[in-house]
Amino acid sequence: MHPHRRAPAAPAANGCGRSATWPFLVLVAAFGVTGYAVAEPPVSTALVAVDAAGAVLGCVALFAWRRLPVASTVVPAALVVVAPAIGIPAAINLTRTTIHRRLPVGAALTALLVASWLAMPLLYPIAPLPYTGHLVIVVASGVALFAWGSFVRARRQLLLSMARRAEAEQQQRVDEAKQLEREHIAREMHDVLAHRLSLLSMHVGALEFRRDAPTDEVAASLKVIRNSTHQALQDLREVIGVLRTGITDGNGDYPQPTLATVRELVNAAQAAGVQVTYDEHVDDVDSVPASVGRTAYRVVQEAMTNARKHAPGMPVTLDVHGGPGAGLTVRARNALPPTDEPTGVPGAGTGLIGMTERAELAGGRLSHGRTPAGEFGLEAWLPWPT
Repeated sequence: MHPHRRAPAAPAANGCGRSATWPFLVLVAAFGVTGYAVAEPPVSTALVAVDAAGAVLGCVALFAWRRLPVASTVVPAALVVVAPAIGIPAAINLTRTTIHRRLPVGAALTALLVASWLAMPLLYPIAPLPYTGHLVIVVASGVALFAWGSFVRARRQLLLSMARRAEAEQQQRVDEAKQLEREHIAREMHDVLAHRLSLLSMHVGALEFRRDAPTDEVAASLKVIRNSTHQALQDLREVIGVLRTGITDGNGDYPQPTLATVRELVNAAQAAGVQVTYDEHVDDVDSVPASVGRTAYRVVQEAMTNARKHAPGMPVTLDVHGGPGAGLTVRARNALPPTDEPTGVPGAGTGLIGMTERAELAGGRLSHGRTPAGEFGLEAWLPWPT
C-alpha cells in the first residue's frame, strides 16, 4: 500500500460501532460524575453540560471517522480544552488516523491533542494532581498513542510488502516453470525433427545413388520423402509456435510418445530400408510410467538417428527390458562403417549430450561409446518405481 494514498479502514479499525457506543457513554458518565463530585473547586453546571455535549459529539466523531478520518480527529482534539470527555474518542481516532495516514499527519494530530490536554486545566481543575504530574501523564500518553499507531502502521506495511514479495516470487516461479516447459518442448521437437530429417536425407541419398532403381522403389521412396517433409513442417510449425507464444498448460498438442510407440518407430525405420532388430522384454508396456516411456522413446529415436547419420546401411540392434522396481534398460548397438569418411549428413553433435541430460533428469543414467566388439553402443537405465 502506497504510504501517500488513503487506505480503507480495516474491519477491526472501523469506527466505533453501536455496540461500543453505550459502554463509552456509561464510562464517561461514571468518571464524569465521580470527578465532578470530588473536584476542588466545584465545576460549574455550564461546564458539565458542555462536557456532556462533548461526549455525545465524541460518539459522532467515532462514527464519522471512516468517511472523514482527519476531520473527525482534528475536531475532537481541539475541543478537549472545553470538553475533557471527548478526549477518549479523540485518542481513538488519533491512533486510527496514525495507522492509515502519513506519519507527519499523525505527528501533527498528536501535537494538537497533547496541546489541548495541557490547556484543559485552565477550565477544569486537576487538583490534587500537580500540573507537573499532569504534564508528564499527557506527554507520555501522546507519545504512547503515536508510537502504537506508528507500530501498527509499520507492521501492516511490512505484512503487505511480504505478501507482495511472496506474490512476485510465486509469479517468478510460474514464469520459470513455463520457460522450462517451453525448453522441454523445444528439445522434444528437436529430437523429432532430427529423426524426420535424417530419414528424409537417407531416402534422398538413396535416390541420388540409385538412379536406375525400379519405378516402384522410387515411388515408395518419394512417398516417404513427402510424408516426412509434411510431418517435419508440422513439427517445425509447432516448435515455432511454442517458442513464440509460450504455453498455458501442460497439455499442448506436441508429441507425447510412450514406450508402446517404440514399435511404430522401428516399423517406420524398417520400411525405410534400415536393418533393425528389436527385442522387447516388458510384461505390460502400458504400465510403464509416461515420463519413463517418453524418455526411453527419445533414447531409441536418438540411437536410430545416430545410426543413420554416422553408419548408414549398417544394421541396428535394439533391446528394451525391465520392470517395476528393477527399472527400464534400453540398449542400442550398430556396426561402424568400414571407413571414417563423412557421410554427408550434418549434425549438431549435441544429441547424445541432450539424451544424457534427459536421462539424468529422469533419475537414470546413460552411457555410450565404442564397444570391444567394434560396434557403437548406447545403454540407458531409467528408474521404474514399483
